[in-house]
This record gives sequence, structure tokens and C-alpha cells, in this order.
Amino acid sequence: MQSVATASRADQNRALGLSTVAFTACFAVWTIFSIIGVAIKDELGLNDTQFGLLVATPILTGSLTRIFLGVWTEKYGGRLVFSAQMLLAALATWALTLADTYPMYLLAALGVGLAGGSFIIGVAYVSRWYDAGHQGTALGIFGAGNVGAAITKFVAPFVMVAYGWQGVANVWAAGLAIMAVVFFLFAKDDPQLVERRRTGVRAPSFAEQFAPLKNLQVWRFSLYYFFVFGAFVALALWLPHYLIDVYGVDVKTAGMAAASFSLSASLFRAYGGHLSDKFGARAVMYWTFGFSLVFLFMLSYPPTDYVIQGKDGAIAFSTSMGLWPFVILLFALGFFMSLGKAAVFKHIPVYYPNHVGAVGGLVGMIGGLGGFVLPIAFGALLDLTGIYTSCFALLFVLVGIALSWMHLSIRAMERKARGAELDQLPALPEMEEIHVPGRTEMPRVLEDWHPEDPVFWAETGRRIARRNLWISIPALLLAFSVWMVWSMVVARLPAIGFAFTSEQLFWLAALPALSGATLRIFYGFMVPIFGGRLWTTLSTASLLLPAIGIGYAVQNPETPYIIFLSLALLCGLGGANFASSMANIGYFFPKAEKGNALALNAGLGNLGVSVMQFLVPIVITAGVFGAMGGAPQELSDGGQLWMQNAGFVWVPFIIAATVAAWVGMNDIADAKASFAQQAVIFGRTHNWLMCVLYIGTFGSFIGYSAGFPLLTKIAFPEVNALQYVFLGPLVGALSRAGTGWVSDRWGGGRVTFWVFAGMILAVFGVITALQAGSFIGFFAGFMALFALTGVGNASTFQMIPAIMGREVPRLMPNLGPVERARQIAMESGGIVAFTSAIGAYGGFFIPKAYGTSIAMTGSPVGALWLFLGFYVLCLAITWAAYTRRGGLLHDIEHGRSATAAAQPAE
Repeated sequence: MQSVATASRADQNRALGLSTVAFTACFAVWTIFSIIGVAIKDELGLNDTQFGLLVATPILTGSLTRIFLGVWTEKYGGRLVFSAQMLLAALATWALTLADTYPMYLLAALGVGLAGGSFIIGVAYVSRWYDAGHQGTALGIFGAGNVGAAITKFVAPFVMVAYGWQGVANVWAAGLAIMAVVFFLFAKDDPQLVERRRTGVRAPSFAEQFAPLKNLQVWRFSLYYFFVFGAFVALALWLPHYLIDVYGVDVKTAGMAAASFSLSASLFRAYGGHLSDKFGARAVMYWTFGFSLVFLFMLSYPPTDYVIQGKDGAIAFSTSMGLWPFVILLFALGFFMSLGKAAVFKHIPVYYPNHVGAVGGLVGMIGGLGGFVLPIAFGALLDLTGIYTSCFALLFVLVGIALSWMHLSIRAMERKARGAELDQLPALPEMEEIHVPGRTEMPRVLEDWHPEDPVFWAETGRRIARRNLWISIPALLLAFSVWMVWSMVVARLPAIGFAFTSEQLFWLAALPALSGATLRIFYGFMVPIFGGRLWTTLSTASLLLPAIGIGYAVQNPETPYIIFLSLALLCGLGGANFASSMANIGYFFPKAEKGNALALNAGLGNLGVSVMQFLVPIVITAGVFGAMGGAPQELSDGGQLWMQNAGFVWVPFIIAATVAAWVGMNDIADAKASFAQQAVIFGRTHNWLMCVLYIGTFGSFIGYSAGFPLLTKIAFPEVNALQYVFLGPLVGALSRAGTGWVSDRWGGGRVTFWVFAGMILAVFGVITALQAGSFIGFFAGFMALFALTGVGNASTFQMIPAIMGREVPRLMPNLGPVERARQIAMESGGIVAFTSAIGAYGGFFIPKAYGTSIAMTGSPVGALWLFLGFYVLCLAITWAAYTRRGGLLHDIEHGRSATAAAQPAE
């Protein structure tokens, strides 16, 4: 019998050595486009985005196949899978020379990408030869095969100069094919596979291997690897192009300079494995992320000219990074990324020793996808901003997110182990001497909150809950106003002297919806972590950034486009507030009143869109703030606009709402939960079903709000759309605020079903009106759609607590009454927040669908038919999952009293 314990040192060295050489060859092939892609770009005349897609396409195949190759390695052994994979990749690389059009190059690049799947094969194979105390070092040595990227950059330019890029492809393909044969002939089956064959034990099933993938921890590891490996691959592909364009060097110099980064990001991986074995992978990850933040900040700072008005006149100076400082900084960044790559894969065999293939495959796949997604993002950012260093700024943000998630997860783990002791500590170390447990806690924390108790609710709860609700509503109204104000600002930028292209204006209009929807995902988890009072205060105060920023930026036509991009992203803070606001208010009210409370909070908050669309056209026509507000902008027709007022007008109200939130709101002690505790919702099927339904309701509301003015202008150019744009959001907001009681009385499932039925009819009416050229029919159809989305927004949110009231007892039967109520409230709040995030993407996709439909067919009718089909899907989901006989909500909503409906099913 052969096992890890009895495997000889010679066999271990054989397995490690052959795997490392094979992986080096595969990686050299996988990154071949970083060199030959430059020649293909010139040959085909590709733009930056097309070039980014070409060099990233092999990374897509190599990433997506990793999870399957890892599972097959666990089942069939690394010797067979590794050899077959290398042969297929070699054939695809040879076939690359036969392509002669851009689509054919992309197709061939997919085959070349098979070489990238080799990493997980080697991880699963090598880890079986070593015990846990030496796996970090062994996998670090194997991972140093990333140096194949450096080999390509060192050698390929010289081969390409001598024989053309086709010669590079032929030589690399031949070398990989030879390595495949050598590996098959000289490698041995791993000890675990030999033992399994000897005893006749069946290989683990796919379901057994994939089981750990439900753990959030695996996805956190994947994010780490998305940076340390995905960004490494992306930069390895992008840097030659970057160096040629920015520093004007030739392809050989660019290749060697980029190779220094690839070299440091590869060779030191073995050292990273040793450090992980010695000091722990967690410490190494802190070093990696900490130093990477510093280096990426320096790399992301663009060449800049400064003029400072000094005592004796203007002082001018500039900052820029020369070629050699740039190369040295990249070398240092690569060093810490190589340590991080080893540290991530040190975790996997320790935490998941029997699932290295599946878990490592997923982590490797996500990391590899970084190598696919990031070059495309680099090219898009460069086309969008015109700033070369924008690629490093993106990575800076990515590292910040990864470091924050890692640190919060570690703190949550510490709190789970030592929560009682930590709760006795003051919020700030400086308060230690005056902190007396039991006497100096914040008075705004509600330690005893039982809204389902009728006596408590009547005597104490209702008054406190309503106070928090009526403070939350104006704060949310301001958030929606700031979120959507950008659409009004962007529309007038050309008129006041900003020479942005239509594509640039589209991105400015779309980014608030994208950032708001994305930030909602994170905001939804913040209330249980920080408390509703503190988070409402902070999130409301954050609205001052875009409001004041807009006020100053629009006054100078020389304001750089990047500033407007930043302000567009910051406007998304307003859209994100909805998720935390709804999650917070949901904790205060009993089930019987939760639907109406959420409807009032959301509906009157949504009213901010109409308030903004009504108020901004008025305030920009007058100097409301006098000299303090700045001078007006001159229009081409001789008129004047005070566009800065579109931002400044909200400032005093935001300040007032911030103070009111801090002074008047409360935190609920039982509403505290870590992100890990809340993350249970990602395993709930109904979370995802409700996301689909809320896209149909709120996604439609916010998308129609954004697209209604432009669609009206295109379809009926003779109509002054600005006179009517505020009516749609107004109708939708008021219907949401005024119909929450309907769902509380008749059941959210039934109301949602009929809402989607009505939306199907209304969209059909709009299509008919457009084809007939009837503005009256068109307008009436959209008013009906807005009204129905408002009703549906309220009813879908009323469904969520009822759904979890039945699901939590079924899924967690061991919970006591108090723990069950707390779990239901926590999961309901989390699902409300998460669905609100997903639904908000409608603000981007609906206007984009209009534009795509018009570009393809000359009419928006195609997009409307698509929306109608989606509502049919939503109708079917509502009926099948919730309202049919036997559906989850059928018993609650048919024949049961309101009191019974409020109780969770046993």
C-alpha cells in the first residue's frame, strides 16, 4: 500500500518536479497572447477594448474549466487528467495559426485557454503526496510555475522578431505536447488513487465533492484569489501594452520589463508557502493586502500638473513616475502577490482536506476569471476615462474590499469566541477610564424589544417604532432625490458648456444606478453590524458628498470627466440607503403591521424621485443661494442656469435629517448580527425567487422612472415630456405608500399575483398604443404600470416575513421561541435588503434595453415585449411557489384570520 506516510522522498520529489515543470509550460502557453496579442492587435487594427477581450479570452476557458478539472483529478487521478489536458491545449495553440479574422482568433483563444486549467490539476495531485505540515511549501513550489508567464515575456519577443508570432505559437505548442508525453510516461498515480483502487472504494460523487461550496468561507477565499492570481494574470497580459503606450518602449523592452513583474509574482510563491507553514496563512494575507494597498495607491496616481497660488505668485510643479521606479514598484507588488497566492492555497487542504479538487477548483476558477474580467475592465476604463493608471485604481478598490472582508470575518470569529468579554469594552480605547459596564452604555439601545407582544406594543412599542419610521422616511426621500438628481444634471451638461460625447453622457447617466444597486448588497448587511441609528446617521450624512460635489463641479466647464464619473458613483450612495433603511424599519414592527410600515417607508421614500424632478427644474432657474451659491452658467440662447443648485438645494435638508437620525432614532440590541450570521440567506431558495419578483416590481419602477422621459421624447417628439416626467414616479411612490394595508389584509402573494397580471395587460396596452401612435394610450398604459409597480413593491416586501415565518421553523426546528423570532426577523431583514439591491439593477437595464431595441429594430417595442415575457415568468413563479393550493402562502392567505396569519407555521 502506498500512502502519504509511506511515500518515498523520491516519489514526492518526482511528483512535485514533474508537476511544476508541466505547470510552467502550461502557464507559458496560457499567457502567450500577452506578446503575440500586440502583433495581432496591429494586424487587425483592434481598439483597446477588443484587445482586452482577445488577451482575456484564454483566461476565461482556463478559469471555467478549473472546477471540472479539479473534480476529475479527484476521481481519475492527476497523471491521466494532466496529460490529456496538455495535449488538447497544445493542439488548440497550433490551430491558432490558422485563424485569419477576429472572431476566429477569439474561438482559437478559447482552446488555448485550456492550458490555464492545469493549476488545479497540479494542486489536487501534489497535495496528495504531502502531509498538512508540508503542503504549504510543496504547493508554493508548484505554484512557482507561474514563472511560465515570465518565460513567455523573456523569450517570445525574440522568437517573434525572428519567425513572426506564428512561430511563437508553433514552438509553444510543440513544447507543451512533448511535456504531456513526458508527464504521462514518468509520473506516478497519487497515493490516494492507488489506495482507492486497491481497496475498491468508489470515488466520491460530484455532489459529495461540491458540498463544501455552500460555505461562504470558500467564496471569501475566492475573492482573495481573484486579486492575488486574477490581477497577476491580468497585469501580465496588460503590462506590455501599457508600457509601450505610456513609456514608448519597444516590444522587447516592454516584454522584459513586464517579465520582471511576472518573475517576482511567480518565483516567490514557494517562499510564500514556507512563510504560510511557519507564521500562518492569515498573517501572510495581511502582509499581502496591506503592502498591495500602498503600492497600488502609488501606481494609480496619474501624472499630474499642480499650480498653487503662493505668497509670491503661482507655484507650478508636476508629479509622474518614471519607467524604472514603475518597474521596481511592480516587482515589489508581484512579490507580495506571490506570497498571497501561496497563502490562499495553504488554507484549502487544511480546511477541506477531502475536497481539495472541488474547493480548489472553485477558488482557482474565480481567480482565473479575474484574469478574464480585469483586462476587459482595464480596456473599458481606459476607453472611458482616458487615464492609463485607472487599471491600478480598480485594483486598489478590489484590495480594499478583500482586506475589509477578511478583517471583518476574523473579528466576527473573535467575537463569536469572546463576545461577552468584548461587549464589556468601550467603543474607543480613550474611554476606558470612564467606561463603567451597566452604567455608561448608549441610552438609545433598546435592550428589550418584543413587538409581537400586544401589551408591549400598545404601551411602548408603537410609539417608538413610529418615531423611528417618521425619521427614516425623510432621510430615505432625500436619498432617492440625490440618487436620481444626476439624471437631471447630465441632461443639461451640454447646454452649459461641457463637451462630453454621447457615450460619455450615457455612462454618467448609468453609473448611479449601477453603483446604487451594487452598494445595496453591502448596505443591507450593515444595520445588524453597526446598528440602525448609527448607520442611518452615517449613510444620510454621506449624501453630502455628491450633493456638494455636484454644486462645485458643474460651475467650471474645465472640470475633468473623471470627477463627474466619481460624482456619478457617489450618487449611488443615495440608492444604496434604501436597503439599510428597509432592513432597519423591518425590525421595529410586528408582522401584522410590517407590510404597511415598509410600504410607507419605501413609498414615501420613492417619492424623492418625483420631488427631485419637480424641484430641480425650479431651483436651477434662480440664484437661490445668492453669492454664496456661485455665478450662473450662460446658455447659448442667452439664458442663465444655476445648475449648482441641483446639488446645493439638498444640503440643508441632509444636515437636518442626519441630526434627526442621531438624536431621535434607536438601535435594537436583538437586531445585532455578524455578516456570517446574515449570510445564511444566500442558501435560502426563496431569497432568490423574491429577487426575481422584486426585479419585476421595483426594478420596473426605477427603470421606467429613468427611461420614461427619453422614451416619450423618442416616441412622441411633438410632446413636451418634461411636463409629465414626475407624474410616473409620483403615482408609483404614492401607490406603494398607500397600498401596504391591502397586502396586510389580503396577503402579499395574492396581491403580487394580480399585480403581475395587470402589468402584463398594461405593457400590452403600451405596445398597442405605440404601434397606433396614440400618446393618450401610451401615457395611460405607463401610469397604470407605475401604479402597479408601487402596489407590487409593497406586496413583495410583505411576503418576505410571512415566507420566513414558515421556512425558519421548518429549516431550524431546534430553535426556541425567542431565538426563532430573532432568526425570522434577521433573515427577513437580510432578504428585504438583498432583494432591494438586485431589483435596483432595473434602473440600468431597462433604459439600456430601450437603447438596444431601438438600435437593432428602430423601435422600443422589442424591449417592451421582453418585459412582458419577464412578467409572465414572475406570474408563474408567484403562482407555483406561493399562491396555488399547496403553495407556501396559500394557507396563510386563504381562510386564516389575520392573527393566525401573523404566527409562524410550526
